[in-house]
Amino acid sequence: MKKFFQEIKADVKFKSAGPGQKLTESVGEKAPREKPSKPALRQPRQGPTDEAQMAAAAALARLEQKQPRARGPTSQESIRSQVRKELQAEATVSGSPEAPGTNPAPKPKEEDSTHLAVPGVYFTCPLTGAILRKDQRDACIREAILSHFSTDPVAASIMKIHTFNKDRDRVKLGVDTIARYLDNIHLHPEEEKYRKIKLQNKVFQERINCLEGTHEFFEAIGFQKVLLPIPDQEGPEEFYVLSEAALAQPQSLEQHKEQLLRAEPVRATLARQRLVFRPSPLASHFDLPADFFSLTAEELKREQRLRSEAVERMSVLRTKAMREREEQREMRKYTYTLLRVRFPDGCLLQGTFYARERVAALYAFVREALLIDWLPFELLALGGQKLLEDENLAFNECGLVPSALLTFSWDAAVLADIRAAGVQPDSSVLKPELLSAIKKL
Repeated sequence: MKKFFQEIKADVKFKSAGPGQKLTESVGEKAPREKPSKPALRQPRQGPTDEAQMAAAAALARLEQKQPRARGPTSQESIRSQVRKELQAEATVSGSPEAPGTNPAPKPKEEDSTHLAVPGVYFTCPLTGAILRKDQRDACIREAILSHFSTDPVAASIMKIHTFNKDRDRVKLGVDTIARYLDNIHLHPEEEKYRKIKLQNKVFQERINCLEGTHEFFEAIGFQKVLLPIPDQEGPEEFYVLSEAALAQPQSLEQHKEQLLRAEPVRATLARQRLVFRPSPLASHFDLPADFFSLTAEELKREQRLRSEAVERMSVLRTKAMREREEQREMRKYTYTLLRVRFPDGCLLQGTFYARERVAALYAFVREALLIDWLPFELLALGGQKLLEDENLAFNECGLVPSALLTFSWDAAVLADIRAAGVQPDSSVLKPELLSAIKKL
């Protein structure tokens, strides 16, 4: 049957080749062919019989079984052509208006807060108690400190010195210099020279004048700007001179000095955003907002440096300890983590933490939510890893970033005390006010 099809193909090619020519004839001797005045009527070709069709179908089936499966396109151009055809077919089926071969930019996905595990990362202003977004922290704290000048200018100026100046070494140097000025006044109250500070003094200019809030501090504790003449100099110069009223209260100057030395920068505290959820099979599913993955400029530079170092390390052999250190460094790139704790009754307690916070912070967070907060308990990570309360490990060092689910369990040694207190081990252990605001995950 295969020979039968080959003869048919050869016959078709032979007829389409045109009239023959003798090998002994030259090309010039060939007489021009006259066009027929009327086209010859082609006889209609009769189709094959039913027996022939059945035989041909059987032969084709045998040939397909013997022949190897056709390979797909191998060249890049043929592959691109095939992809365009498939994209065009998909666009036709789905009714998409995009032309094949194009790569339209995806539309930005709008975050629906109803499907997120937490709407974002929020902070609490320590001065006003306001809940702030990440991009509102600095502006709100600055405004709160400036408004505090009307009630307590000394405290406000100290907060301004420690908060508005980011270089901690420069702040420490300036604060120590101010404390030395005040110590000299306290130790030598009768010496007039210690009560005067020359503003154009080199030490004052380099260490104090460059810091925000220092001038407000001097004026708040009783210094006044005065123009004083200088011997052997034509014009006067500006000095800070301590007033007689402030000099009469040396204990106040000592208190202001200690307050300045002990102060810390005013920073917004991370809001835990504590939530309690009903038992749900979605307990281990975390849909986090972009706040948990955004990086600052310093963090981006650090990531670029770490990646460059990683490329260099790939060319050398690494020990197990080196690989473990690299894994821990990879976990440190997260700033925040969302943790959930599953209780014996299935309820879930959720909170937001810094990735660098210690395990003790999670224990304190859980203990605040317990109805009986004095009984010891344990927290287990996935895989049965026990997290100890006194363990000095951060969440990123334990692999609990950017999210994790932990399990609450009572200490086996205190189960009898739990039952004696009237609490069943598998009953709800959370405070009633938290259960009254329980939500669905």
